[in-house]
Amino acid sequence: MAFSSMLTQYWPPPPTFTEKDVPSQEGRVFIVTGGNQGVGYELIKMLYPTGAVIYMASRSKERAEQAIKDIVSADPSGSTRLLFLYLDLDDLNVVRSAAKTFSEQESRLDIIWNNAGVGAVKVGSKTKQGIEAHMGVNVIGPFLFTQLLLPKLQVAAVASPKNSVRIIWTSSCAMEQLSPKGGCNLKDIEEGGTNNAYVNYAMSKAANWMVADEAGKRYGKDGIISVVQNPGNLKTQIYNTQTKLIMFFINRLLHPPKLGGYTELYAGLSPEITEKQQGGLIIPWGRVQARNPRKDIHEALEEGRGKELWDWIEAQTKAYA
Repeated sequence: MAFSSMLTQYWPPPPTFTEKDVPSQEGRVFIVTGGNQGVGYELIKMLYPTGAVIYMASRSKERAEQAIKDIVSADPSGSTRLLFLYLDLDDLNVVRSAAKTFSEQESRLDIIWNNAGVGAVKVGSKTKQGIEAHMGVNVIGPFLFTQLLLPKLQVAAVASPKNSVRIIWTSSCAMEQLSPKGGCNLKDIEEGGTNNAYVNYAMSKAANWMVADEAGKRYGKDGIISVVQNPGNLKTQIYNTQTKLIMFFINRLLHPPKLGGYTELYAGLSPEITEKQQGGLIIPWGRVQARNPRKDIHEALEEGRGKELWDWIEAQTKAYA
């Protein structure tokens, strides 16, 4: 990771696009995965007053319902617009069911924030379908969910202002620091990941960038914007697997989750993002990165590795599509 890139992402300038800059979103429909806590929760708190219909997609109904109760308590008049959607990215059967449930309830989808994920889980951990856990939960689950909801995004794009319908994927600065050459090694993933949990996590975050770039190439013709964002180094539950000793040092680099919410808010709603930023990387607290210092990942994308990864993921999800 280049020092300048690390510096500007670890200690970013103040956000320039906040909830005060968001106009009414009445008539629009949003999904935020993992929205019952952390960054997703902070984002939904910002979105709730806009008038949009918002789905909090979570694997815990109990925690989601409590989070919804807390958010709407400030203004109960909009409580019918904030809804729980059961989603567990660890199981592709549940992902398919969640997409079906949403599709039966809504005619359109304007923005999906693929915010939920896991970090540095135990080496050897796998999803219900036997996929390395980081790749399964952070990439393959969100990929399938988004693919199944693509028709709803396409409907929204036809009737919406240009560049306003978006797919937001989630990366991390760990992608720059720890992912292997080219960002993602399919052989390692197919073999259950490496023997380093941090590398496995970083590979999944590099894969999200590659998927975002490929989605932009495929869906730009439909009027859909696809970008990936690094919400920032934040005090969230993604670090729950870490020891107290490690957290003693990491905590000195972490910021409040609300700041990460501004990164996601910018990625989803800033008018600065147009088709020129298709497949682009959004960095804290809401800026388009001109060019990431990982030249090897850029080269991999130019060589078609994004398509290769996409095709591999499609093969993993074919039975559930």
